[in-house]
Amino acid sequence: MTDLAWSWPAGAATGIGSLPGTDVAEAQRVVLGELPALPHLPELPARGPGADLIGRTGGLLAELPVELYAARWRVASRPGRDLRRARDLMERDLDQLAEQAEEYAGTVKVQAAGPYTLAASLDLPIGGRMLRDPGAVRDLTGSLAEGLRGHVAAVARRLPRATVLLQLDEPSLPAVLAGRVPTESGFGTYRPVPQSDAADLLRTVVEAVGVPVVVHCCAPDLPLELVRSAGAAAVALDLSLVKDLDPLGEAIDAGLGLLAGAAPATPPPDGRAPTSAQVADRVRQLWDRLGFPRRRLTEQVVVTPACGLAGATPQYVRAVLAACRDAGRRLAED
Repeated sequence: MTDLAWSWPAGAATGIGSLPGTDVAEAQRVVLGELPALPHLPELPARGPGADLIGRTGGLLAELPVELYAARWRVASRPGRDLRRARDLMERDLDQLAEQAEEYAGTVKVQAAGPYTLAASLDLPIGGRMLRDPGAVRDLTGSLAEGLRGHVAAVARRLPRATVLLQLDEPSLPAVLAGRVPTESGFGTYRPVPQSDAADLLRTVVEAVGVPVVVHCCAPDLPLELVRSAGAAAVALDLSLVKDLDPLGEAIDAGLGLLAGAAPATPPPDGRAPTSAQVADRVRQLWDRLGFPRRRLTEQVVVTPACGLAGATPQYVRAVLAACRDAGRRLAED
């Protein structure tokens, strides 16, 4: 492997995306305070429709309006109130980020749903998921690519000294590839999508946005070779779900960065967050089992919680983000 320039500093830590609560100013203060090396734009789904992953990303789509119908997002004939709300929430988030981090000069991460998670979650106007229609999925991917290019540019305008890193959340991707996404009746499933087709559409988004892309999946069986072949710079996953080390080792050896989910996203029964030493040990042990030199760990790996933290308490959020931050520093000192 040749030396690569990562878009994050050695020993960095970050969050996956979601946090509890409805106060975006406070959420951003927590993230900027606890994760100074690689802060992310927090998502607060407790604010309601338009703040959830699908509605939030739907608000970014170019020339493809969405709306809520029977508590689900679907493609709409024209822009309406639901779309305005999603866009207004995002605009407020970016304005608040500009206010709090205007002079920030490092890398900042923003998150959006990837094309296949969107296709498995958005309904067609006639009913059924967009996933049922390959032509609609291609149109959706083009709209997402254009919308995310504009979103990344909007972040860069507000933080002119920062570098943007885009995370595509693809929790549904393994189910899409395996044909496990249920139809609306619940009695059937949609046809599996060939990996080559999925890689092509993912690549469409990766190449359009013009910044490094992380693909995040908190489900088992993420196809790492697909992620790498699509041009992603890194993968984000829950270390507890890694059963077969060979694919991960091959991807890392080929140059894929790793956002290592090494701390539980929800508090254990005793409510205590792991210590930074425990989090660092978990990452270190995996790396040693893979057989790579320690110096590469601190450059190629970012420490994160296992998934989003929307279900955690504010106290746990602060503690777990601090543990990840200090674990990254410990690993950098090895």
